[in-house]
Amino acid sequence: MAVAARKAGRAGSGAANKPNSNKAPAKNAASNSPQFDKDQDLSAYNEMLLIRRFEEKSGQMYGMGLIGGFCHLYIGQEAVVVGMQMATIEGDQVITGYRDHGHMLACGMDPKGVMAELTGRRGGLSKGKGGSMHMFSKEKHFYGGHGIVGAQVSLGTGLAFANHYRENGNVSLTYFGDGAANQGQVYESFNMAALWKLPAVYVIENNRYAMGTSVSRASAQTDFSKRGLSFGIPGEQVDGMDVRAVYAAGQRAIEHARTGKGPYILEMQTYRYRGHSMSDPAKYRTKDEVARMREEFDPIEQVRRRLLESWKLSEDELKAIDSRVREIVNEAAEFATHDPEPDPSELYTDILL
Repeated sequence: MAVAARKAGRAGSGAANKPNSNKAPAKNAASNSPQFDKDQDLSAYNEMLLIRRFEEKSGQMYGMGLIGGFCHLYIGQEAVVVGMQMATIEGDQVITGYRDHGHMLACGMDPKGVMAELTGRRGGLSKGKGGSMHMFSKEKHFYGGHGIVGAQVSLGTGLAFANHYRENGNVSLTYFGDGAANQGQVYESFNMAALWKLPAVYVIENNRYAMGTSVSRASAQTDFSKRGLSFGIPGEQVDGMDVRAVYAAGQRAIEHARTGKGPYILEMQTYRYRGHSMSDPAKYRTKDEVARMREEFDPIEQVRRRLLESWKLSEDELKAIDSRVREIVNEAAEFATHDPEPDPSELYTDILL
């Protein structure tokens, strides 16, 4: 279920959170949504629905004790990575933090391999040794999955430097959250990327809460698209709940970076429906707030409506899509619960001294 257009080349406490911390996604001139054709809407719907159903299943398996350690779900933010991947070409790289399952799936990584890694099995994409936060795929140009807040920004900048040095025409996409945006190494990376005009796109997934602290309580500058201005890095705010707006912004940013103009920042204004991790009850926000975001801005429901109203698909056709996606996810879960665990000798492999 890879994104067709891609192949064509084309994170405290919260009771005192300020009211503006959960404002609606941006709908300014820079994020006006282009029109998708039927194939684009269908592709986006399939990709986002796969991520949604996969993450729902992951949450269930975590609750059953089949997934250990930390587990951060991407539910609600699906339009960001799907829209961005639609704007990439073969060879462009992706790197992100620990809320990473959706990015893996959007890059085309096997759902069975992703789920098996979550359960610590041999067939996992890191041989069962990385877990939820540390998966990689050289084949799919996916460089993790990183558990250290903000660490991926420096590494993603390094990927962009490698592209610049090799003159291969590829762009590095580095994803991080509003909480990570306050890390010092982020700005060291910005400086280097701007100084050498590296082909880097920094995608800030602003889901309103860095763990449990709202943006307005943690950041003096809450317009994250402006975080690179002192380095001369352009940026824009994007409605991260609308896959079409994400795709359009992704095209602009990637073209800017690919043509030698240097790095670009995209602030995706999005929202996570679940807690920061599976152990987070999310008491820092109201149930009404989450319900309102689901009802008014859900990224999958927006595409679903277009498929029904604009492209005249029937409810039965959409149910069939959902059924196929659930089958893929169920097969992944079945594989991940029956695949053998790694041999203890694997503790001593893949170690660099």
